[in-house]
Amino acid sequence: MPVTEQVRRKLSDLPHKPGIYLMKDRFGTVIYVGKARDLKRRVSQYFHPSRRQGWDMKFRALVDAIHDLDVHVVKSEPEAMLLEGKLIKEFHPRYNVSFRDDKRFLLLKVNLNDPIPRFTLTRLKTDDGAKYFGPFANSGALRNTVAMVRRKFNLRGCRPLTPGESDYKHCLYGNLKFCTAPCIGNVSLDQYKLQVLAACEFLEGQTGEFEKQVEDEMKKAALAQDFEKAAQLRDALNDLRETTKKTEKFPRIPYTLPVSINPESDVRELCRLLGLSSPPDRIEGFDISNISGTFAVASMVSFWRGRPDRSNYRRFRMKTVTGQDDFACMAETIRRRYSRLRQELGKNQNGNEPANSAGETSTTEEIVEEPINAEELPPSDEMNAPWVPKPTTTFPDLILIDGGKGQLNAACAELSKLGLNHIAIIGLAKEFEEIYRPGESEPLRLSHDTGALKLLQRVRDESHRFANTYNAKLRLKKISESILDEFPGIGTNRKMALLKKFGSVQRLRLASVAQIAEVSGFGGKAAAELKTFLIARTEAGMGPESSKPNALDKPVSSRGGDES
Repeated sequence: MPVTEQVRRKLSDLPHKPGIYLMKDRFGTVIYVGKARDLKRRVSQYFHPSRRQGWDMKFRALVDAIHDLDVHVVKSEPEAMLLEGKLIKEFHPRYNVSFRDDKRFLLLKVNLNDPIPRFTLTRLKTDDGAKYFGPFANSGALRNTVAMVRRKFNLRGCRPLTPGESDYKHCLYGNLKFCTAPCIGNVSLDQYKLQVLAACEFLEGQTGEFEKQVEDEMKKAALAQDFEKAAQLRDALNDLRETTKKTEKFPRIPYTLPVSINPESDVRELCRLLGLSSPPDRIEGFDISNISGTFAVASMVSFWRGRPDRSNYRRFRMKTVTGQDDFACMAETIRRRYSRLRQELGKNQNGNEPANSAGETSTTEEIVEEPINAEELPPSDEMNAPWVPKPTTTFPDLILIDGGKGQLNAACAELSKLGLNHIAIIGLAKEFEEIYRPGESEPLRLSHDTGALKLLQRVRDESHRFANTYNAKLRLKKISESILDEFPGIGTNRKMALLKKFGSVQRLRLASVAQIAEVSGFGGKAAAELKTFLIARTEAGMGPESSKPNALDKPVSSRGGDES
């Protein structure tokens, strides 16, 4: 595929600066994110004739799919690496391999509300009142700097939350005098916290005097021909400078869904190609997302006259499906969505809330509102009429299922049970972009240049993004749901034993030391340390009075497709 004029123009304007670049296909979807020390040289290499004739089929497929590109200039190569990883996790580009997992860059954490604060490494930033430094692109430099900071400010490196005399007997840091040992009263807790605060200021960049001292020692060692020591000091100085170097904080780049130049024309073309009686003003798209049968969720996106209507998006968390069964998940989602909609329409007609089969009127889906980004939408359509989203007070004109015959048949069976066979429904299989229709043995294949297929792809891709976003949110919530994970030395068995006895962290906070000691695996000392830990976290704003409790601070509600 020849280089488009748009790409050619952008290539000529690229700067010789570090940054990241985003490659996009003809639908505006990000298909590759990369970093560069020199943007102009790196990005231009993609379009050299010699590279296009190479043996790498994946590279050639990527270049052939590039229709547009964007760049973001940063100050340094480490900043480019941080932003690259962030954007890959956000967009999940098709041609990226690295950074696609849920692993994050290292952060340095210290909680000043702990009795004896300590610096620890973590990959997840939570709202726990702690102070965080980072993220850091070079984990080796960070670990070396932390060791240097502990020795310079005589800080502890032991694991216990509140170390005591018994811990000091086996403490290497204390015996080597690297730590001032506040656990045995060598210094007061107030004096030790001043040491921690000084270390925080040091990590924030106040290192000029110390850097000069290390540099002078390095030069003296070199003059004395002690080159091994000089090399060690040189490496330590480089690690320190790399760790404490100011990096830009990158806010979340808003997701922009590509829209058509003329969406209503696409809707009319879709009507003609599918043989519908009238253009489908309201299209609702569904997708399922799960990982090995866990966190099974579904999404429903709504498009009004070819444009996303985010105020009418919905998401579902599966209630009746166990294991990995996309067909059953799709059936449950369709059943819950249109059972509810039928009830709402019945209420609007007679003023009463219809009951379900159990005589209840419970809500079966969670309403999620996402504000519309005005930059995504054209100011008006081809008829010069303003774009106004229509409230969902009627059934959709078309239902789009992400999948092939299996998912489509499962959805059709549920619509039939509800007496909604009159609603048009299709399935879009991703591999060959085939359109499956009820009662048709052969799928319909449209040209990839047609606006009708591009409209269906936009609906499908948006439902896929929305489902994956919800799945990722649940997984992150599960990872960070219990503050017990931060208690040093606690394992899965002891944590589960605590939660089994007390039911939640909230009830555990209210328990006495004696009650905690009754739990298997806990003695009097461990129970006292856990109680001290929970009190410290409560004072940091994580107690019952906090406005942002953890997921295990309260029981999970059974209402809706998500936690209340």
